[in-house]
Amino acid sequence: MRFEQTLVWDEIGSGERPLLREFRDSRLTSIDQEDKSTIMELAGKVVVVTGASMGIGEAISQIFADHGASVVMLSRDLARIEAARARVGANERTLAMACDIRYREEVDRVIGLTLHHFQRIDVWVNNAGHGLRDSVASMDMAACREMFDTNFFGAVSAMQAVVPVMRQQGGGAIINISSVAGHIPMPFHAAYSATKFALNAIGKAARVELKRDGIHVLTVCPGYVETQFGKNVVRGSEQKNVRPSSVRGITAERVARATLQGYLKEKREVVVPWTMYLPVKIYQHFPALVEAAMERMAK
Repeated sequence: MRFEQTLVWDEIGSGERPLLREFRDSRLTSIDQEDKSTIMELAGKVVVVTGASMGIGEAISQIFADHGASVVMLSRDLARIEAARARVGANERTLAMACDIRYREEVDRVIGLTLHHFQRIDVWVNNAGHGLRDSVASMDMAACREMFDTNFFGAVSAMQAVVPVMRQQGGGAIINISSVAGHIPMPFHAAYSATKFALNAIGKAARVELKRDGIHVLTVCPGYVETQFGKNVVRGSEQKNVRPSSVRGITAERVARATLQGYLKEKREVVVPWTMYLPVKIYQHFPALVEAAMERMAK
């Protein structure tokens, strides 16, 4: 903080000190060079993003498109995905298609159309999903199964569909957008947590299985994110909130930046924001402490 204040004071006061100006200029040059390097790496890449009509999916589509990739944006709702594509821009390098990933035939259709248009698929992002807020005792099992069909089985089916394409072309990447709720079971969101625990497990196992084929699997676990996700959650009869009132959500754009960096660095997992590593580790070693805190918040 002191360094930032000094820099601001120098700029608005008697003029920048040469050393600080040189540092600032070199840092901006470094960022610019990093951006150029990323654009060079992504140029010509083809990225498919499910659940791309808003929130994290749209932000991921935006950042890949901004860095030179061709992006295929998928959503159940054609009108909404077309609107999202218009917001993303880069119309010559983007496509919008309706796709319900619960149905393998729709995924196969999208893959076929993508290959026809772009000839390859370099990155597949499994982002489609929704929540269910209810207790284990009272949740509707049909709603639970439907959520698993989208959040988990749809993602696995998409992986099975795209892996042969990536094997044939010599490699690729699969990115599963999971959640910190896949590390810490959330009361009154237990079924949603279960879908994310399952996605974490299958993604990390697939990473080992597919490494020899040159296919990298990345799992991204965001914490609280400021999107429309909460408004679209399926609500049951018993709803309680275990989110600390003091915790502010991060932006979808921040998740997208972390996802892009995780892909470029071929990471196993990205937790965003990084401060969420702490509660994850506390739960792993001292689960009773976390459970007691959630119990108090749920009253």
